[in-house]
Amino acid sequence: MTAPNSHDLFSFLAAQIESFLKTHHNEHFQEHHQRRAKGEQYSKEHFFQLGFTFSFPVQQFGINKGTLIRWTKGFDIDDAIGKDVCQLLQSEIDALNLPVKVAALVNDTVGTLMARSYTSPGKTGTLVGAIFGTGTNGAYVETLSKVSKLQKMVDGGSDYDRSTGQMIVNTEWGSFDNQMSVLPNTPYDIALDAESVNPGIQMFEKRVSGMFLGEILRRATLAMIQSPTIQLFKDDSSASNDIHSTCTIAGDSALYKQWGVDTSFLSVAQADQSDGFRITRQALSKDLGVDAASSEDAEAVKILVEAIGKRSARLSAVALAAVIISTESLSRTASEGGAEGDGEVKEEDVVDIGVDGSLVEYYPGFEKYIREALREIEGIGQEGERRIRIGIAKDGSGVGAALIALVAAGREA
Repeated sequence: MTAPNSHDLFSFLAAQIESFLKTHHNEHFQEHHQRRAKGEQYSKEHFFQLGFTFSFPVQQFGINKGTLIRWTKGFDIDDAIGKDVCQLLQSEIDALNLPVKVAALVNDTVGTLMARSYTSPGKTGTLVGAIFGTGTNGAYVETLSKVSKLQKMVDGGSDYDRSTGQMIVNTEWGSFDNQMSVLPNTPYDIALDAESVNPGIQMFEKRVSGMFLGEILRRATLAMIQSPTIQLFKDDSSASNDIHSTCTIAGDSALYKQWGVDTSFLSVAQADQSDGFRITRQALSKDLGVDAASSEDAEAVKILVEAIGKRSARLSAVALAAVIISTESLSRTASEGGAEGDGEVKEEDVVDIGVDGSLVEYYPGFEKYIREALREIEGIGQEGERRIRIGIAKDGSGVGAALIALVAAGREA
């Protein structure tokens, strides 16, 4: 998303809040405006406390204060960078005279971690909140003594709550290995990055998240079509096509448009078990403008889809494993029989992970691929993977933000 300035974005958000209040809290909304019109005093109890989920890198200075470091996921609004995003939103809320206070700034991963902690079964605390959807990122619970940047806050005159001995860390792992030291790379990854709005940034995310998987498939497929040595979607005659029709690609096919292929197409092809890949062929025609594709064409596309999806999931496993290993969450002595053999893992031996996002929730086999990779990682292994519980925190970012706003409001009271 691009916009001339931050006002356009944040005024839009404020307008949506106004619409929500009119729909779901109209009586309170009208009373507030009547009170203002009469010049009556009103207290903070008259205001709704808002948890603001903002899924971009920020330098957070307080529960409801944080400056934008950079945009990701295709957003590009230059004048917002370096500004307090809570204040930007609050200013637009105030301009509409809404009874709302931005009480908490929450990254979606932190919200997911909070929501999963609130709803997870058993007594085990949740270690990680992770997003695998349009973008990818993770937050986890860390021991305070390991968070070295906190000392800089103290040196700078700030302080922090030491009562729990822990802190939630937002990793921003979407930017892992921007220098491309270890991440896998293909010509399609390179071209995608070069033509993105943020070249050289979010390199991990560009190989994992749903926003980019369709574009990787589009570029790889197009390269195969344009190669004189590859016969994808090329029939010499209808006789060489198993449906006795010559395959054609529409001139306005999504394959010729940047971002033209949605990741939902990959989900359809990944799940296709129909005879002759009938479902994939239908999707090729409907979504990509490729008519009369042969079963061999559809199978080739499915193989490519599986490679892209599997790579995404395995890289996701690497991020999760890095946190689990770094925090030594599996090194705690398992209870007797808790993590051995085929028996049920005991609750006290579970490492709980909350996840949200369209990929992990809807992409066929995504968690299976994650678990396959976890079993292959040194420090996790087959026994360690059995102890890892991955649970969906449905709308975790929103629910978690509401919970955090509730806590923040309680501390003010």
